[in-house]
Amino acid sequence: MKDLQADVVVVGFGAAGACTAMEAREAGAEVLVIDRFGGGGATAMSGGVVYAGGGTTVQRAAGVEDTVDAMVDYLRQETGGAISEETLRRFCAGSADQIAWLAERGVPFEPSLCPYKTSYPTNRHYLYYSGSELANRDIAPPAPRGHRTRGRGTSGKLFYARLAAAARSRGVRVLAQTRAVRLVTDESGRVTGVEASTLAGAPAWARLTHRVLHRFSVKPGLYVPALGRSLHRPVAWIERRFGRPVSISATRGVVLAAGGFVFNRPMLREHAPLYRGGLPLGTPGDDGSGIRLGVEAGAATDRLDRLTIWRFITPPAALQHGVLVDSAGHRICDESRYGAAIGDAIMRSDKRKAWLLVDREILAEARGQLRSQTLWFQRVQASWLLRKDRVAGPTLAAVAQRAGVDADALAVTVKDHNAAAAAGAPDPAGKAPDLVRPLEHPPYSLIDCSIRPRMAQPAPMLTLGGLVVDENTGQVRRADGSPVPGLYAAGRTAVGVCSNSYVSGLSLADCVFSGRRAGRQMGGPDADRG
Repeated sequence: MKDLQADVVVVGFGAAGACTAMEAREAGAEVLVIDRFGGGGATAMSGGVVYAGGGTTVQRAAGVEDTVDAMVDYLRQETGGAISEETLRRFCAGSADQIAWLAERGVPFEPSLCPYKTSYPTNRHYLYYSGSELANRDIAPPAPRGHRTRGRGTSGKLFYARLAAAARSRGVRVLAQTRAVRLVTDESGRVTGVEASTLAGAPAWARLTHRVLHRFSVKPGLYVPALGRSLHRPVAWIERRFGRPVSISATRGVVLAAGGFVFNRPMLREHAPLYRGGLPLGTPGDDGSGIRLGVEAGAATDRLDRLTIWRFITPPAALQHGVLVDSAGHRICDESRYGAAIGDAIMRSDKRKAWLLVDREILAEARGQLRSQTLWFQRVQASWLLRKDRVAGPTLAAVAQRAGVDADALAVTVKDHNAAAAAGAPDPAGKAPDLVRPLEHPPYSLIDCSIRPRMAQPAPMLTLGGLVVDENTGQVRRADGSPVPGLYAAGRTAVGVCSNSYVSGLSLADCVFSGRRAGRQMGGPDADRG
């Protein structure tokens, strides 16, 4: 294949790559995007939720009041210093515009507010509390900020499809089935292009097989990683056998938007060895290759030890009235928090084991909510929790013995919880008063919420750290703070808004925010030209 050239070369065609490409193209740059597979990455596998607030058109249509200050105050706790205060405020102040920008490019949203706490709403609702806002109401007035793309099921596929179509319609060139191998630099160290391996000239059967096998390996890989790796081996073989080198020059520079490294087991063992038992959320393209390319060009990294691992208690919403304890019988956290916060708390708990204690009334209410509050995959998981992963007993001591939980400590935990509930006093774990109920109606149940590999109750995880970038431009930085000329990064390849902790929609929102930032810089009059 002959060598290629563009003003801007983007590595990766997920949300971050598509938004980068569109902004650069709309500013007048010639843009070429390369993707190892067909595009989409973890974005297409996601729920299609964008975290946004401060008074978006969707919030206003739903009658929701929200302010930029409230959004900043809440997210300050979640971001934990991963970005500066100035960048956080800029992200929040531009949030409403971001939803409008996506809508103009065909991403559909809807102001149907979910009336109960859930990890992901059904097809009746598309605006919901997607984080721990209700659990942090003492910090900031809570508001629902999870803007789910309007589409049946998990709507990340539709979200990505609309972005990809918008990018192509604006003249962005896309070279699929092309893997970046290394960055090209000139004598000064400026990044001037990419050396890649492409299947563009491979036999038609090889390209088709590569595309089909990759597609079929992704979903099984989420639930059974070993099966996903097995299905993907022929894909890698086709790349080795039929891939041909191609040089792509970038007159303005390169943007790395190739995802994280959750599918790179050596990197996980090196940087986050405690995160075992989670199932990687992404595709084999999330192998850290974008981060590797940046490091080889001199870039610094940060927060590679930060992963998010999810253990959702809801739906059904009634289960947040229970008490989550570890094997020692001690309370783990506020049960109304977002699944990533619960997962993080379980990872730090005794033996990474956790059980949710409920009584007869809460269990009956949860069963009654099962059909109305869940999509099919949530129904399967919740049904398994309530039937197969539950032990019961007529007393606290009996149920503790069956689960292997310290009975004496559990009794003290429940006593403190019930006393606070009866007196209207603050909950020991900080749960909102309207969610606190005394547990006093036997029989009692302990539901196993531990994090361990299992198909019925997967604990998805993804990486949050990446290359250090200038927060005003997205340009990659060296360890001494100096820029790497001609190199930018966005999405989960870079440190960003969600690099400390995760709530639903924050990664996609950061992909759009950081992608647009890099695209504007590369496409505008101030583009780095060395």
